[in-house]
Amino acid sequence: ATAADAIDGVQPQYVVEPASAGEVAKVLKCADEAGLAVSPRGSGTKTGWGNRPKRCDLVLSLARMTQVIEHAASDLTVSVQAGCTVGTLQKVLASQGQRLAFDPLWPERATIGGTLATNDGGSLRIRFGALRDLIIGITLALPDGTLAKSGGKVVKNVAGYDLPKLATGSLGTLAVITDAVFRLHPVFAETRSLTVPMKDLDSANQLLLAIMDSRLAFTGLQMRAAREQGVEVDVRFEGTLAGVEGQVRELSRMASPNVAAQARAECWRARQDLFQPGAVVAKFSTLPAELAAFSGLLAQHARNSQWSLVAQANGIGHLRIAAGADVLMMLRSALEPAGSLVVQQCPPEMKDRLDVWGSPGDTLPLLRRVKQQFDPKATLNPGRFVGGI
Repeated sequence: ATAADAIDGVQPQYVVEPASAGEVAKVLKCADEAGLAVSPRGSGTKTGWGNRPKRCDLVLSLARMTQVIEHAASDLTVSVQAGCTVGTLQKVLASQGQRLAFDPLWPERATIGGTLATNDGGSLRIRFGALRDLIIGITLALPDGTLAKSGGKVVKNVAGYDLPKLATGSLGTLAVITDAVFRLHPVFAETRSLTVPMKDLDSANQLLLAIMDSRLAFTGLQMRAAREQGVEVDVRFEGTLAGVEGQVRELSRMASPNVAAQARAECWRARQDLFQPGAVVAKFSTLPAELAAFSGLLAQHARNSQWSLVAQANGIGHLRIAAGADVLMMLRSALEPAGSLVVQQCPPEMKDRLDVWGSPGDTLPLLRRVKQQFDPKATLNPGRFVGGI
């Protein structure tokens, strides 16, 4: 390992790049028996997420496992290795007029395994569901060298323990994802995005709620705001040309007297733009009706700091703020227990003063039992997950 392989200042000794699920299992078994702490890695785009690891002796890279195993276009399913990038997979699927209906951060670099491990779904979630709804099968390498499979290649397969949902969002603390099977959706003939400028946070929140309660079939709906800048609502429609044009007319009627203008494609990259080098970025969740109230609270606590916010209409959003841990903890206390605030990017020294995950509530004993079942020696990513697991 080199200095570039360090995780929040914790320096590993080795990097191993297996080429198959079987080799991943053998590496894990060897490390587990030797008492080495292992950190799985895809392309490294989200290596800084989570708490600082307690130990990291070996980085297990999936960089060689990049194959699209099988695209069953007629069944609307695809099997893919965990090291394949999202962009590569989407290009393969697009050749058959299909797609994996999620839009994670840095799709040209982010891998399938890393995206699943961090549960990074994006704006399409509001129409097509979370990653847990799209994954239907998975192969996991456990620390004891076992390869476990769950689910299958058919959308209605419900046999066995639901490992796909359990592994999604686990930050590589239970097992290493080696390949996954997803349900697919068609690529629509027409896509149109529009931006509606709003006078304030309250009116933007009201428009979001009105659109959600309407019959509009949107595939993206978000609010953008920043200090000393305006508030805007972005809406995306997909379908046939006639259908999309009808949706646009209905939105223009609802948004009156505001003007809905053709949006630039960059508006859906606003979440990604928050992740500037050195910036503090947090993911939050609240009730959809409370978005304006939380945004106002953010503006109040950060009145002397620069801040930006991108929030989906379902109440899940991201914020960037030039402030310290005290402001983040105040915002978190205002959201909990009904909501949450997870710091996804911050300087390593801030993690010494702040638990990036927040309170686990009464779920921590269950999380610890699951960890004990899958990884009794705490071989995988020790300390990085909720509650220091």
